[in-house]
Amino acid sequence: MSSLFDQAPANNGGSEGEARKQLAFTLFEANRELYLRAARRALLNVLMERGTGTINDVRRVLPVPSGINPKTLGAVPGALARARIIRAVGFEKTDRAIAHARHVSRWELVDPSKAIAWLAAHPLPEVGAA
Repeated sequence: MSSLFDQAPANNGGSEGEARKQLAFTLFEANRELYLRAARRALLNVLMERGTGTINDVRRVLPVPSGINPKTLGAVPGALARARIIRAVGFEKTDRAIAHARHVSRWELVDPSKAIAWLAAHPLPEVGAA
């Protein structure tokens, strides 16, 4: 008989879980590019206005459409962080009851000029544009 605690905690699927998360984010990038762009724009706008923010702030201004798993919004800050436009400055519990107080990252704007350039380079298509 085995139990959940037979293995050392470090071997309880951490790297497999991370790989699965990254795969989900990659698929989200490929299939929901316009929503992801809108969410990144919303995050940058929040950070330019307030200095710091979380994905909860993005969700307040850009609701998650049906058909998109809200957990995949973890992909939103990645490209902005890799471009050194934003950086993580800590964690806090989400204020969304359905998320069971899960921790989310708090982000800080690092380079406002890069943020403005990113926004200019990544506009949203006009409504009705083909």
